[in-house]
Amino acid sequence: MVSIDAIALEVARNQFASIAEEMGSVLRRTAYSPNIKERVDCSAAVFVADGEMLAQAEHIPVHLGSMPAAIHAVGEAFADGLEPGAQYAVNDPFRGGTHLNDLTIVRPIFVDGELVAWVANRAHHADVGGEAPGSMPAHATRVDQEGIVVSPMVALRNGAWDDAFLMPFLAATRTPEERLGDLSAQLGANEVGAARIEEVVRKEGADGFRRTAAELLSYGERRMTAALEALPDGRWQFEDVMEHGERLVPIRVSVTIDGGQLVADFSESADQVAANFNAVEAVTASCVYYAVRVATDPTIPANGGCYRPIRIVTRPGSIVSARPPAAVAAGNVETSQRIADVMLGALAGAAPGRVPAASQGTMNNVLIGNDRFAYYETVAGGQGAWMGGPGESGIQTGMTNTKNTPIESLEGHYPFRVLRYGLRAGSGGDGAHRGGDGIERELEFTEAATVSLMGERRVVPPWGLDGGAAGATGEDWLIRPGSPPERLPGKVTLEVGPRDRLLVRTPGGGGWGPIG
Repeated sequence: MVSIDAIALEVARNQFASIAEEMGSVLRRTAYSPNIKERVDCSAAVFVADGEMLAQAEHIPVHLGSMPAAIHAVGEAFADGLEPGAQYAVNDPFRGGTHLNDLTIVRPIFVDGELVAWVANRAHHADVGGEAPGSMPAHATRVDQEGIVVSPMVALRNGAWDDAFLMPFLAATRTPEERLGDLSAQLGANEVGAARIEEVVRKEGADGFRRTAAELLSYGERRMTAALEALPDGRWQFEDVMEHGERLVPIRVSVTIDGGQLVADFSESADQVAANFNAVEAVTASCVYYAVRVATDPTIPANGGCYRPIRIVTRPGSIVSARPPAAVAAGNVETSQRIADVMLGALAGAAPGRVPAASQGTMNNVLIGNDRFAYYETVAGGQGAWMGGPGESGIQTGMTNTKNTPIESLEGHYPFRVLRYGLRAGSGGDGAHRGGDGIERELEFTEAATVSLMGERRVVPPWGLDGGAAGATGEDWLIRPGSPPERLPGKVTLEVGPRDRLLVRTPGGGGWGPIG
């Protein structure tokens, strides 16, 4: 039964979302690394006492849909007593995290001794140790090769860092000063969010806050249920692949819609592999939530309530539900894109006209570093076209929503130059509406460094829809002085020297509809 009127509900919805947005702004403005302050590779959200998401900022889908798992992991680890005013850290992919670079800082909020809510933010740290700068070595088969693992633990207590967390974390990274600055920004963002929630609770009372939160979650559930009821009941299947050298690793989904409920079953997907693109189940959940919102109504409030009508089935030990000690660095950034693709491919049958052709389907991760710096960037590409028009060119798509590092900032912080940066003409798939074009970007190095590339759609192109053509596959090239250009694998770690160049050509989006 509705206990608050529609106007009050909308005011509350925007109020809590604005708290998450403010947290994100504080994090970006006070961070040290270009990856957070320029690329905005971070996310923030607000949660009710039981860990269900109440509101999020419009940040990064793969972060946000999986963040409730971090809240639950911290709650379980400290079930004997959370400390008022303390903040907790976690990046363990098998205990609330996604991949090691994404460190989540969680703060419980107590008012008059009662746990009333949580705030949390997740930020991608450009280096957390491991066997290659940037912490995504292409050869990794175990998570410990990728960097330091932080299972849920206290990060801040009584206003001071807890050395049991901070000292090992800083010792593991190649860039401790930058990491400390970004960590401090994360703590500050949570303090702002906690202060705003406390203001609301003091004004409305704990019971009033809980009542408003419960109604917002119920509203999200009702909206999603109604959106699913508007789709036909039935079962739709789709399959796509990850590229593992010459081997193609399938991801399969069966989507069933029945009376306002949706089940996404991935149990027929491949087993986890001896590579770093295994995804944990929290990542898979993020992708499912994203795809369902695309295919139904993106205006539905993004809170835990709207996920209640959705059930996800996985098989532990599979590529979409990996078990330790599997490497997972690219599972978060690459496999997430393919999970979203297969969900959208299945939902295209249930919601024709709402689902686009495949976008580039990769984040084109570029990691460069040595003992004194670590650089991370995801390079944009083409968006899939849809019934309403062509795809956008040179844009982040799917499970990421970051900006790029401006050339001026990049060249000011790192020892390389940008020789070329523009759209890759003609890379979008043909059709009644063309897919968006990818990007061409060429870097020249001025000192020796280690480069890791994590990319997909280098063999199998982004698919077109309803008769549209596929987009172009991506390409990566190493150009050394006096040698012919060398085509690189999509996933590789290698050494470069001064005057070497790296050319990345990202995939285009698929086209929609036949020409003529």
